[in-house]
Amino acid sequence: MEIKRAVTNKRALMLLVCFLVIFAVLGGRIAYIQAAKEVKGQDLSAIAEQRWQKSHVIEGKRGTIYDRSGDAVAEQLQSYSVYAVLSNDQNSYVRDPAETAEELAPLINLEPSELQSMLEQDKFQVELGSGARNLSYEKMTEIKEKELDGIHFTKQPRRYYPKQMYASHVIGYTERDMAVARMGLERSLDELLSPEDGSVQYDSDHEGVPLPNPNNNITPAVDGDDVYLTLDSNVQVALEQVMSQVADEYSPKKMTAIVADPKTGAILAMSNRPSFNPNEYESVENYTNYAISDRFEPGSTMKMFTVAAAIEEGVWNAEDTYQSGSYKVDSESTISDHRRGGWGTISFREGFLRSSNVAMMILGLEKLGPDKLYDYWDKFGFFDKTGIDLPNETDSQIAQNGRSDAATTSFGQGSAVTPIQIIQAATAIANDGVMMKPYVIDRITEHDTGELIEQNEPTEVGQPISEETAAEVRKLLGQVVSEEEGTGNAYQIAGFDIAGKTGTAQVLNEDGPGYMTGHGNNLFSFMGMAPEDDPKVMVYVAVERPQLDELEVGSEPVALIFNTIMQRSLDYLNIAPTIEEVKEETESGYKMEDLNGQTRDEAVTELENYGMEVLTLGEGNQVESQQPEAGVGLLEGEKVVLYMGGGSAQLPDMTGWSARDVLKVAAVFGVNLEQEGNGFLIHQSPGAGEVVQEGDTIQTEFSSEEDLSPEEDNPEEANQDDLNLDVETDRDISN
Repeated sequence: MEIKRAVTNKRALMLLVCFLVIFAVLGGRIAYIQAAKEVKGQDLSAIAEQRWQKSHVIEGKRGTIYDRSGDAVAEQLQSYSVYAVLSNDQNSYVRDPAETAEELAPLINLEPSELQSMLEQDKFQVELGSGARNLSYEKMTEIKEKELDGIHFTKQPRRYYPKQMYASHVIGYTERDMAVARMGLERSLDELLSPEDGSVQYDSDHEGVPLPNPNNNITPAVDGDDVYLTLDSNVQVALEQVMSQVADEYSPKKMTAIVADPKTGAILAMSNRPSFNPNEYESVENYTNYAISDRFEPGSTMKMFTVAAAIEEGVWNAEDTYQSGSYKVDSESTISDHRRGGWGTISFREGFLRSSNVAMMILGLEKLGPDKLYDYWDKFGFFDKTGIDLPNETDSQIAQNGRSDAATTSFGQGSAVTPIQIIQAATAIANDGVMMKPYVIDRITEHDTGELIEQNEPTEVGQPISEETAAEVRKLLGQVVSEEEGTGNAYQIAGFDIAGKTGTAQVLNEDGPGYMTGHGNNLFSFMGMAPEDDPKVMVYVAVERPQLDELEVGSEPVALIFNTIMQRSLDYLNIAPTIEEVKEETESGYKMEDLNGQTRDEAVTELENYGMEVLTLGEGNQVESQQPEAGVGLLEGEKVVLYMGGGSAQLPDMTGWSARDVLKVAAVFGVNLEQEGNGFLIHQSPGAGEVVQEGDTIQTEFSSEEDLSPEEDNPEEANQDDLNLDVETDRDISN
């Protein structure tokens, strides 16, 4: 027994020792873990936090881009995507693929048969194609209300452009998830527009339910900044509509148009064709904003700057004469007017109105000299980028290699500039000599507080000409539009005094040297402003290679755009047409007197003595009303309309009259005028001899084609006849 007890004691002692060793090891390990808080190199605190502490990202919102009135043109919205659960071990799954497809397919742009095939797959769930992604809340609700088994939604933020094809090259776009900004202001201002995501950290139980804890760590998200543009949606939307109309009717190679406030340089509208809907950016064909990133030989719109330079330098005399037709630049080149043979010996004023290349070359080479000509082009900003706050502005290419380059530059060929440079330069003419920098961003604000981050102000960038020179150039530009021999008759707008300059420039061959030939293979443009005496709006339009019928002229698509937008802009700015007003054309010409009460013979004799063309209406013998009214200055040969009363108001035959002269008749009779088209009257209703009463309406139709000779209808064909003159005559299209 004693031996057995001794063995038991011994074993017990050994067990005790083992237990004490194990306890010591475990206790030491526990003490070590408590002290080091680490197991196998892993931080126990981090493991605990990972298990019990959760965090979520708080997504910030990308900044919104607004037009000048505060309407969003680019914004972040919540979007929805549709998916279908197919597994029958789920509570909600597609039980009837055929019926579901029939109901759902029309809402996600799929054929029912195609959708049914997708819903019959042996999968847990399926996505339903591009038409089922990025849906609006309204579309998601429409689908949800059908209560289709197995149809579910996910939501995610997306970038949305509510005005669709609206200044798309200006605004640009981001991909729908906003991960990448691709072009336009979206890209150039990406750093300002992009948000900074925040986060929230909290403790949770074993099921992930947040525990009440005042020490939760929250880092708020910072939304992107908001951008306000100078674009005016009343003008921009109208521009987009008429640009699309011209694109459909004429299929031009490309188009660009800019509307600006000449007093500030603010861009009110800007558009291009081809264009795109940034909500459907996968189909973008043209990434170039032609208004700022495309340079081209502009043609005769540039003649206004050559004339401005000549006036400023005191070498312009409007009534001096020269021989039009062609001009020998040097021993190797002779350059022609756009009309073969010219117009004989004419004044420089008439040469400008007719857009004579020869007149410009004489001014540029002989009266100014090449150095002074280029000096003024530099003053007008054509040697530098404008610095407009849009990305990818390109620079100009001004040809300066000799006398021939100076000759062609004087009338807008040979050198290449951008449309935005033309706009900037033209602000000097519209703004009494002061040139304004164009800009499209009005201000940038902090999203939450509205605090101003950046504010753009009108910026003067030079004064290339005096106030007096600018006023004289505007008068000439007004005559380009209003005078019969002017090339801008198509740009008349009833009741408004439009000033501007046309351009028909040659286009370089795409596949080789030289210029393209053939009807319509030109760049047709117009740079216009209104009202002439104090312009509030400027519009530049350029249309390249429109598809014209044999009898159509290049001014037609340009005028459709210009006239529509100028009319809309003036109306929106509350600049009302003055049916009774004919603006003073000269300061030294005949000034209308108050003829009311004078006899027919007295009034007619007085007016004819001053060279006016007088039209008397009515059967009475005393003047009851007159147009223009007293105090208005007139040029010799201008039409004056007198109403003599007598109880009969018979309309005259106004065929071939300008809109301005037709307005005079409407004003003296007190009737309204509805105008279709521009240029000269080709149809009136009521007709000639019919009686009208105060408040009646005259329906009129105008056309710019009636007073064009065949050579002027298609100047490019005349150019072909001139090619035998010499190597430079392929530059004679610039009217």
